[in-house]
Amino acid sequence: MKKILLFSVFTALLFGCNMNANKEERIQKLEIELRKSSKKINELDKKIELKQTNKTITRENNMNLGAFSISLNVKDINVSKEFYKNLGFEQLGGDLAKNYLIMKNENSVIGLFQGMFEGNILTFNPGWDENGKDTDTFVDIRKIQQELKSNGINIGTEIEKNTSGPASFMATDPDGNVILIDQHR
Repeated sequence: MKKILLFSVFTALLFGCNMNANKEERIQKLEIELRKSSKKINELDKKIELKQTNKTITRENNMNLGAFSISLNVKDINVSKEFYKNLGFEQLGGDLAKNYLIMKNENSVIGLFQGMFEGNILTFNPGWDENGKDTDTFVDIRKIQQELKSNGINIGTEIEKNTSGPASFMATDPDGNVILIDQHR
């Protein structure tokens, strides 16, 4: 279809050139324009192909884990809050009196937790975006649990299959990093 369109444009312009006294000059200009148009069409084809590939990858990936953040075990939440404020983070949520804060800088989210757990935790929230807002669609945590189990990943304490709503479970990666999957809705 695109080649037919290019051929039609080329033919029409060539016909127009035959009626002009500066035929050779017009043909050269036409060839330049044709090369530019062809290049633009090829760039658009690549963009369309990339979008279709990305859609295919998204459809094949059933492991949409939701918003990502890192939950940090901090020694002094006030000192940590000031440190991250200096890095451009602002408080998104949490409660300083309860020793936890959620800090955000653009799409980066950090949870600061004093005295609640050991080590740091990679956290995913199915059903939330990076602003803690509900997403239109999401993969329920029970389906994520089932998929991980079928891939041989130990998830510790399991969520009952016949339940719905908020739930969480933890897994540990091969290097000992704790991963929390925490669904709030």
